[in-house]
Amino acid sequence: MSAGKDWTKKEVKELVSELTAITVPVNVTIEGKQKILSMSQVERIVRASRNIAIIDCRCRVKVKGCDAPVDVCLCFDDEAKEQIESGDGRKASLSEALATLRRSNEAGLVHIAYANKGESKPFYVCSCCSCCCHSFAAMQKFGFNDAVMSSEMIAVQDGDLCNDCGDCVEKCHFKARMIKGDHLIFEKEKCSGCGLCVTSCPSRAISLVSR
Repeated sequence: MSAGKDWTKKEVKELVSELTAITVPVNVTIEGKQKILSMSQVERIVRASRNIAIIDCRCRVKVKGCDAPVDVCLCFDDEAKEQIESGDGRKASLSEALATLRRSNEAGLVHIAYANKGESKPFYVCSCCSCCCHSFAAMQKFGFNDAVMSSEMIAVQDGDLCNDCGDCVEKCHFKARMIKGDHLIFEKEKCSGCGLCVTSCPSRAISLVSR
């Protein structure tokens, strides 16, 4: 349960009307016991930016609905410069930015890129949770189904490797996975392609492919 103030319908409607939110997939290759994260889409955004800043997640600061890390949001270029000058953000290098994304992935957060309506380059990449994020609230609580656009990727599952452990169910913020009886059910039409199920699967039964 949220310990703070929930988003109101008016607040999320105003935010959704101004921003385009797109899930950014974390493409994962596992070798032995090591997880190697190849965040190529995010890295292209970061490398193309003149300035990078790390700031606290405004959603978790406001709602206080969970104990996920707060200092995991990235902003770029003019937005980054403004956040650094105001003291709300700190300047970050490429390696710091990518390390922040890895840390948030390990915490089970979804990477979502935000751009102003009509613009293609994101000015902000937030690592979001479904209990605090305004975009998740818009989609799940208020029915704004286009508040978060799916990534170019989608999860696929190897039924021979899956042992129905349910670890991926706990990680999925989009409610695409559930346990019915003793078996895992995957509703692929709900999958955003974020990749959290891939990193959480102990039997390596899940991978991401192009839609």
